[in-house]
Amino acid sequence: MKVQTVLIAAAAVLLTAFAYRQYSWAGVAVAVGAMVMWLLLHLTRTMQVLRKAANQPMGFVASAVMLNARLQPGVTLLHVVGMTKSLGQQLSPPDQQPEVFRWTDEGQSHVSCTFVGGKLSTWELVRPEPEAQP
Repeated sequence: MKVQTVLIAAAAVLLTAFAYRQYSWAGVAVAVGAMVMWLLLHLTRTMQVLRKAANQPMGFVASAVMLNARLQPGVTLLHVVGMTKSLGQQLSPPDQQPEVFRWTDEGQSHVSCTFVGGKLSTWELVRPEPEAQP
């Protein structure tokens, strides 16, 4: 189990206990309402990103070079999908770590991103060789 998951659950329990101790059941209602609102905000953001990605070809990005410049280690797959407005073409076997996704632009340049535990660890930009002029 991830440490972040345990910390979030512990914070929720502590917030609820603190709210009960200070304000009785009214405090619990406010604390639970705030946590539900936080979850709904994250769900709404996820749905907006996926709705935009559904309208684009899979694995397509407007500019692979610009995507390469904007990537940072540690961002989530959802963040990268939001930047590209497209689901990546999965190159790794499903449900196996690390996950590798590729986004390609019209000039056949592509960025291959490796995600470990849902976070971007490495990426590589590949640009095609220019054709020889006769």
